[in-house]
Amino acid sequence: MGVRRRLASVLTLSGVLILAMGGVAWAQGPDPNGAATLAADPTMAVNFTWTLVAAFLVFFMQAGFALVEAGFTRAKNTVNILTKNMMDFAIAALAFWAFGFALMFGGSEAAPGLDIGNAFVGLSGFFLSGPAYDVQTSMLWLFQMVFAATAATIVSGAMAERTRVTTYLAYTFFISAIIYPIFGHWMWGGGWLAAIGAVDFAGSGVVHAVGGLLALVGAWMVGPRLGKFNPDGTPNPIPAHNLTYVVIGTFILIFGWFGFNAGSTLAATELRISIIATNTILAAAAGAVSAFYYTLARTGRADVTQAANGALAGLVSITAPCAYVAPWAAVVIGALGGLLLIASVHFVERRLKVDDPVGAVSVHGACGLWGLLAVGIFADGTYGVSGLIAGNVSQLGAQVVAIIAVVVWSLATGWILFSFLKATMGLRVPETDEKAGLDITEHGMRCYVMEEEHAAATA
Repeated sequence: MGVRRRLASVLTLSGVLILAMGGVAWAQGPDPNGAATLAADPTMAVNFTWTLVAAFLVFFMQAGFALVEAGFTRAKNTVNILTKNMMDFAIAALAFWAFGFALMFGGSEAAPGLDIGNAFVGLSGFFLSGPAYDVQTSMLWLFQMVFAATAATIVSGAMAERTRVTTYLAYTFFISAIIYPIFGHWMWGGGWLAAIGAVDFAGSGVVHAVGGLLALVGAWMVGPRLGKFNPDGTPNPIPAHNLTYVVIGTFILIFGWFGFNAGSTLAATELRISIIATNTILAAAAGAVSAFYYTLARTGRADVTQAANGALAGLVSITAPCAYVAPWAAVVIGALGGLLLIASVHFVERRLKVDDPVGAVSVHGACGLWGLLAVGIFADGTYGVSGLIAGNVSQLGAQVVAIIAVVVWSLATGWILFSFLKATMGLRVPETDEKAGLDITEHGMRCYVMEEEHAAATA
């Protein structure tokens, strides 16, 4: 099937879904200019500013993901990776605006226009129209949209260097419009997980576990890169091409994570943001140190890639419990996340025989699940959430239910989605294209052009 036909299929499906929402009203909402909102609560200005700046920080994480993924893979696929990270944000934004936000927050009454929904799915707020055309609703949408884009982009790294770009972008639409929002509704939109007491402050489960588990399904279904595994199943290392990208991208992600975690208060007047931010950086540092020194003790080599992924593992691990734990617990959670990363990478590669070029399944999937569990262990009573250390067993039980739910939902919907895409659009590029590099075969350009090549092309 040609690129034009595959693209036409995606656009046609998008049009059908939009027409299905044809009954949406386009009338003006309750407060689209903010005057009434500010008059009712003068502190809204500072809280709006904080939340929007946090959203901008999370959006900047797209640059970090692009650099980390591009750096960990080969030079001949750099344009392909940059394209996916650019376009998955754009597609996620539109999909979440049209459908995802309503499915996720309808019925939550978190903002105007989000009053209709049930324990399983939201049913109001489509297209930010009608009663949802409001300053508070738009603020919440923007903050949540960049989270949706993050969940979508996680899969890119696990499937890198052998996946059709148009198929990946079709996947991005479906996760942002349906898969991510529905699970998000269960936890954050007043759904059934919230009703049983499960909590996930900033998204270890909602964002990272969903993305990481979908990445596992996608990487398994698309198959390993050529030459990754020997006939006996032992893996071969495929070196990263630019560790500068990896380290700079990691620093960008750490910086953006302050918006991810502390921004999830949605209020600068909530002074717990200082402890949340402190917990965030401590967990990142502990993850980097534990992964780095474990590798150093085991191999005798100081591996900066382990430090980078260890930091990200610590960040993912602390994302759910960041508001509910003390700083000492953040260090423990992050350090264990760094060690879990190493164990998970070994298991995914050597036991499951799944090729994950950037470690996305382990960083986001395994550590996302650990973050959910950590709430039930280390929560100290802040915001009414108490774990085992505070003598409460029931919270741990609720977190285990959330873990089971996210695993079942993500693996099942991922299998359905990737099976559908494989049958209709095709997942994998031809072998000749993979050998040549996707920059040339999928995009017709190179990221790096040698001086002599440039001179020959312009002569």
